[in-house]
Amino acid sequence: MCSTCGCGDEAAGVPHEHLGPNGLRYRHAHPHTHSHSHTHDPGGGESIVLRQVQVERDILAKNDAFAAANRLRFEQDGVLALNLVSSPGSGKTSLLVRTIAALQGSVPLAVIEGDQQTSLDAERIRETGARAEQINTGKGCHLDALRVQQALDELAPAPASLLFIENVGNLVCPAGFDLGEAAKVVILSVTEGEDKPLKYPDMFRAARLMLLNKCDLLPHLRFDVAQVIANARRVNPDIAVLQVSAETGEGMDAWLDWLHGELASAVSRREESVTALKKRVAELETQLLSLRASLAE
Repeated sequence: MCSTCGCGDEAAGVPHEHLGPNGLRYRHAHPHTHSHSHTHDPGGGESIVLRQVQVERDILAKNDAFAAANRLRFEQDGVLALNLVSSPGSGKTSLLVRTIAALQGSVPLAVIEGDQQTSLDAERIRETGARAEQINTGKGCHLDALRVQQALDELAPAPASLLFIENVGNLVCPAGFDLGEAAKVVILSVTEGEDKPLKYPDMFRAARLMLLNKCDLLPHLRFDVAQVIANARRVNPDIAVLQVSAETGEGMDAWLDWLHGELASAVSRREESVTALKKRVAELETQLLSLRASLAE
């Protein structure tokens, strides 16, 4: 639940399920919504505020637990999961479609699509031949780790593959919800204004890469590329920036190189983990043989 919009509240009286970390599903209904506090303080409201803060912390803690499980799953399988975030209209889906077309046949990939309503974007992705799972959030303005986990069970991404998670178009709430991804990639179009990183600093601070999209329109706009990059690095000095166009393909080679490099790192970490595990198993087997020998004497 977001502290600003209340997304994630369950409707009063509507049965729903919760999936606990133990893997069991709990189904029940509430006679009221959860958009209010259960603590009331006529004297000033301080306890209400404290209760709301605690509820938000509890929700984020539960999300982080599911995110940790997702991350472990990705690391064990060598899956590079990227959380694609942007405001509506940035060209995120168009860029993703072009990316998939360029990668088809060379890298296994799958997509999780997040939207409040419709399956239009998932259908666009499936037209490329890629597998896609749609998540509709209803009134929710972001994806959470539990819904991603459920989508993963349906998609079952192949080992050493790419997983693109296209989040709901929103530069606010997705910044605060870890999905277990390796990195957030924020897409900003040149039609949005150079001040977006300063207006929405949490998102640009959380992202590892900024894709500046629709660069083919630059000759027709008053847009200062150097300024928007400076603003992004004012918020996040370590953020990488690539200039691309989903329409013309400009900058796509650099973006694809970045993807291949990140995937290679993910696969390498998986191989190192498997090697270390095999080494540990061999050590334990040696110790077991030694113990059996000593007991036999």
